[in-house]
Amino acid sequence: MTDVKISSRAYTKIILHAAKYPYAAVNGLLLAAKDKSKNQFIVDAIPLFHQCLNVTPMAEIALVQVEAMAADEGLLIAGYYAAAENFNDSSIEKIPGARIPEKIAEHFSNAVCVMVDNKAMSLNMERPAIKAWQNADSRWVKTNFSVDSCDSTLEAVSALLQKGAMKDINDFDNYLDNVENDWLNEHLNRDLKQLLAMY
Repeated sequence: MTDVKISSRAYTKIILHAAKYPYAAVNGLLLAAKDKSKNQFIVDAIPLFHQCLNVTPMAEIALVQVEAMAADEGLLIAGYYAAAENFNDSSIEKIPGARIPEKIAEHFSNAVCVMVDNKAMSLNMERPAIKAWQNADSRWVKTNFSVDSCDSTLEAVSALLQKGAMKDINDFDNYLDNVENDWLNEHLNRDLKQLLAMY
């Protein structure tokens, strides 16, 4: 197993996606750089679904598109994140869309699986609202992780939630509803760089 570090951008997008749909389960993919270093750095998160997390044809289409985009950027799909519909569910055993992280682990031996800790979600976050597991010998093992610039990231995410910024994030479901909705969230990526630099 390697050390897992999650970028401010990835953490922020995970939390905004979960906050946009507090009544539903959500999921997405985690991207890392293509290198063989000991530390695994999750650089970005791609929100996938909030409606039907287990619809195989849509998941396959999304995975193909994300994989192609990641390859162009020198990245790879290194993990999966989800937030459960039930407030009390934040363990790997209850993960929505469980087939996707299994497939990722088949292709990437150090795959990471992140669950949003619903109980830690708030407008004033004092600790990261996620839990992480890593693939080890075809099973998920709870792992330590860190969030890049943790204190300032938590402060920035809290400010974004208070301003209602979660409404600006698009997932693949939004894109399927209207192709003008950018599932890459380029607009948000630009804004996040500036907003996170303020904290």
